[in-house]
Amino acid sequence: MAAFIKAINAKIRSNPTTNYLCSTHFWGPASNFGIPIAAVMDTQKSPELISGQMTGALIIYSATFMRYALAVQPKNYLLFACHFVNESAQLTQGYRWLQFHKWGGKEEMMKQKAESGLKGVVGKVESGAEKAVDTVKKAVGK
Repeated sequence: MAAFIKAINAKIRSNPTTNYLCSTHFWGPASNFGIPIAAVMDTQKSPELISGQMTGALIIYSATFMRYALAVQPKNYLLFACHFVNESAQLTQGYRWLQFHKWGGKEEMMKQKAESGLKGVVGKVESGAEKAVDTVKKAVGK
């Protein structure tokens, strides 16, 4: 049985493609791609949910490991791509956090919510007034 496994391993390792697909240089970044995928998906969520401290930490983390992905031998371009995508998404999130918390985005959102709420209230008052007028007309008409 050991000879059979050794033969399969030798067959896998003899082909550069299957050798790469069975290595940690492939599976490490492949399993790590969940982080940048989640980060890209988070760019569609409200900026209220962004943690400035965590975003800053992830920016530093991704920049550091982009460097290390190219410093190791052999260079791990898949890991570099993973951290490049994450770095881009985190920089986007960092900009959104600054826009919302430091550059007036929160006040703008509150203003928009107040205006939309006011329009809704005005519409309800107008429809209520129309119903009241109709009720009075019916009562007077009898």
